[in-house]
Amino acid sequence: MASPASPPPSLRFGQVVIGPPGSGKTTYCLGMQEFMGQLGRKVVVVNMDPANDGLPYKCAVDVSELVTLDDVMDSLKLGPNGGLLYCIEYLEANLDWLENKLNQYSDYYFLFDCPGQVELYTHQSSLKNIFSQLSKWNFRLASVHLVDSHYCADPAKFISVLCTSLASMLHVELPHVNVLSKMDLIEQYGKLAFNLDFYTEVMDLHYLLDHLASDPFFKKFHQLNLKLAEVVEDYGLVSFVPLNVQDKQSMTSVLRTVDKANGYCFGDLEERNLQAMMSAAVGADFQFDSALGVQERYVKTREATVEEEMMDL
Repeated sequence: MASPASPPPSLRFGQVVIGPPGSGKTTYCLGMQEFMGQLGRKVVVVNMDPANDGLPYKCAVDVSELVTLDDVMDSLKLGPNGGLLYCIEYLEANLDWLENKLNQYSDYYFLFDCPGQVELYTHQSSLKNIFSQLSKWNFRLASVHLVDSHYCADPAKFISVLCTSLASMLHVELPHVNVLSKMDLIEQYGKLAFNLDFYTEVMDLHYLLDHLASDPFFKKFHQLNLKLAEVVEDYGLVSFVPLNVQDKQSMTSVLRTVDKANGYCFGDLEERNLQAMMSAAVGADFQFDSALGVQERYVKTREATVEEEMMDL
């Protein structure tokens, strides 16, 4: 007589934190771990980056115990990019190791701190396959894609950010939240051409292209930028949530957005009533008001010149 099948594991919720190098993924994991700990959630951080050897947070599962970038580069004579791709493919081939490690934490909230190599999220399939396997293990995940907010001050770089964010959303195939990180440094490299909600809601990009055309260098690429902007607008998927890790209100806004994306707000891990669930589902917090509040805190206002006022009229 066949033995009865073991019951499937209970739902486990979490975030996979992705984004380009230097966008603040590790800092985000540290801040979110502390923030959710203050809310009473039991949180574990999983380091998925074999090149990240200086971890500021308490790490429950570390992929460096399985494979490290330095060992791969030395033994296979690979560069940093090729070595990192090999490490992720090696992790994909040893998912039983990852499963055994994760099964030690049954009723925790998970933060997966991922590498910063962009091609892992845009066209290479190993991380996508790992995320898919996690879903089969009853993980309910949302990808949190971090990008530096100061790119908003450069129209060309912002268009590039939009294309990278869109490609990541389509490739990773998870509920997706795009985050503008380091909001306290948003105007470090230049002033914003428009209000913050223009960038967070990704409004009519033709205004951005007109602003870009004023630069003689980019004027000859106008048609290319126009087609890229049309691709982003045709999909209509990309928007951003502003974040300053040191701001409690900003962290709350991001966490509420992620909880809606991965379904945590509908789970049974905390006491919730129907009213709270419905307000979360409908989205009682208006993104415009949120962006307006962030702009008041981090974007310096300036007086319009007489010439600008005449042009507006």
